Amino acid sequence: MRRHDREILALALPAFGALVAEPLFLMADSAMIGHLGTAQLAGLGVAAALLTTVVNVFVFLAYATTAAVARRLGADDLPGALRQGVDGIWLALLLGAALVAVTIPAAPALAESFGASANAAPHAITYLRISALGIPAMLMVLAATGVLRGLQDTRTPLYVAIAGFAVNAALNAVFIYGFGWGVAGSAWGTVLAQFAMAAAYLRVVVRGTLRHGVSLRPTTAGVRASARAGVPLLVRTLSLRAVLLVATAVVARMGDAEMAAHQLTLTVWTLLAFALDAIAIAGQAIIGRYLGAEDAAGARAACRRMVFWGVASGVLLGLLTAATSPLLLRLFTGDESVRETLLPLLLVVAVTQPLAGAVFVLDGVLMGAGDGPYLAWAMLLTLAVFVPVALLTPDRGGVTALWWAVAGLMMATRLVTLGLRVRTGRWLVTGAVRA
Repeated sequence: MRRHDREILALALPAFGALVAEPLFLMADSAMIGHLGTAQLAGLGVAAALLTTVVNVFVFLAYATTAAVARRLGADDLPGALRQGVDGIWLALLLGAALVAVTIPAAPALAESFGASANAAPHAITYLRISALGIPAMLMVLAATGVLRGLQDTRTPLYVAIAGFAVNAALNAVFIYGFGWGVAGSAWGTVLAQFAMAAAYLRVVVRGTLRHGVSLRPTTAGVRASARAGVPLLVRTLSLRAVLLVATAVVARMGDAEMAAHQLTLTVWTLLAFALDAIAIAGQAIIGRYLGAEDAAGARAACRRMVFWGVASGVLLGLLTAATSPLLLRLFTGDESVRETLLPLLLVVAVTQPLAGAVFVLDGVLMGAGDGPYLAWAMLLTLAVFVPVALLTPDRGGVTALWWAVAGLMMATRLVTLGLRVRTGRWLVTGAVRA
């Protein structure tokens, strides 16, 4: 177990710092925009939910790449691993360009479809249109991060993430308050920071490919293979995002105060999720490497140990969230009605963190094993359980009841489906490429 602990922590600790940078971008935006007014914050809530969905449905660019590269590494095929990574980055660029073309003109319709109020809608549209320009950079960051994780390198993403967060926060402060650009300033700051991060990642990946004689040109077969491997994870992610989008759509019709509180809670919940996902990222890299080296016993032992670390981390994060709730209330908003709504939501999030810790680890283990089809079906089942309950919450407990459905019911359903799969052992498929 000590050997597994060392390799888990060696990958998870740097991954933690890199993962929390993304929600910290949004937290910095929320904290600054929250002091401009409730309408601005509510607009950010709608736009952020939409933008996060647009980008994160393609998170398979990181997850599938991590697993595939790690398998190749375990099988001692480093050039093949890098070749797969290059094709994944080209796929990210193509998808990003297509998403920009769709998102910018569709911004008003998207904001309206989410029930943004008349006061919040202009802010949502502004933020969404500007931030959409950064989508190609965001997707390339995902793919390049997957390459480095698969190569068992989580330190480089940490350094890039720290620099990116610092640049984002500084630019937002200058653009929002110094130039008086408001919501638009926040969006421009984030776009510029994302392109700077993409440039840093590409420099590292290009240097590695040139060193090992791997071409930087895309191959049709490689890009197609990357897309095909990502389809089940795309379905899984779409289902997960659908849960959060349904929740946001339900809350948007309750009022601006409820929407603002929901947005702040979702921001905290996402930050905690990314923190817990650090162990899942380690799981993707470690499990993929073990299975590529045809060591099924090692993969199973590492899985057990990672579940322990996931639950322990969830307990710690839950206690920290509960203890810091009063501080978070003052940090994010001066609106008393938003503060009153927000407090019970933060406590719901705190109580359910141990459950989340186990779920994220099991999710990462199955991703590392390339068990995408099962993950897709499991998340579709979870969505089917969640939606009817969520639609009843406006009349039965409001936004607090909704968050019990998100952090409690949804996560418990995922724990059952993922736990049963891991126990069967059917995910333990060895070899450089999963058949």
